[in-house]
Amino acid sequence: MKKALHITALTDKPFLLESMVEKLAARHYDIGFGKMVVPQPWKAVETSSIEKYVSGTINLEISKSCQFKIPFVTSFLYTCTKEGNESYKYRWEISLS
Repeated sequence: MKKALHITALTDKPFLLESMVEKLAARHYDIGFGKMVVPQPWKAVETSSIEKYVSGTINLEISKSCQFKIPFVTSFLYTCTKEGNESYKYRWEISLS
């Protein structure tokens, strides 16, 4: 018999995390990599990344009577990219744990 397992993760203070990523995307200093000439079909891309520790709670629900709440603290790498004269755009995040 198959049983459903519901997993959710809630971060502490998500507004601070959102603010940090917005500041990363609004960076005004460019090294110049995004404007370099590269062979086709490649594109030159400027990157902006920051490592941030994130804390929260993982909720595991096996059944209504069997639930677990597990606190976590882990590091994530957030990255924004920029092509040419465009503005930075949020692209990805990676857990470093």
